Amino acid sequence: MNNQKVPPIFQVGDVLISSDIITKNFCCDLEKCKGFCCVEGDSGAPLTMEEIAEIEDCLDAVWNDMAASAQAVVDRQGVAYTDRDGDLVTSIVDGRDCVFTCYHDGICLCALEKAFREGRTPFVKPISCALYPIREKKFKGGLVGLNYHEWRVCQDAVRLGDQLGLPVYRFLKDPLVRRFGAEWYQELEMLAEEIDQQKCMNHE
Repeated sequence: MNNQKVPPIFQVGDVLISSDIITKNFCCDLEKCKGFCCVEGDSGAPLTMEEIAEIEDCLDAVWNDMAASAQAVVDRQGVAYTDRDGDLVTSIVDGRDCVFTCYHDGICLCALEKAFREGRTPFVKPISCALYPIREKKFKGGLVGLNYHEWRVCQDAVRLGDQLGLPVYRFLKDPLVRRFGAEWYQELEMLAEEIDQQKCMNHE
């Protein structure tokens, strides 16, 4: 029997949000994790059709940053495929690495993001990657659910987030604004303030 407590759910606009996103801390620590989230796993990163088109448009700019094995996969099946759950995801190499992984000083980086930061492409990376450790799920009626995904490879990110006192939603401000807009994010901040005030009152 699973006695794990389910975190409370809040709603901001058409988005259902797990309270963990507000109450738990997180900050990527690449020096320690080495970007392992781009390697570990059995499927690629979820994509939209629009993102596939954007990735294809900037493929020439990132091609030389990709491994030869990744180039071979893209030549064979393209930048994306449909996984066993029926979702469009980035192509992967040998059931592990995303085709857009590249390495610098032993740290796994995203070739798409690297090219963006160097001013070579207008597309940064899939929103599903940018939002991690938040995972998004779409429901009927236009509702979207956001959950905090806890993964053993991100233990160092949790430790650093705790040290900095940086909640998940604040660490991911830019991608959340990119996905849902600045006005929506301001509403999320207001919700977080209300939750913090309630916690303080409960401890008095």
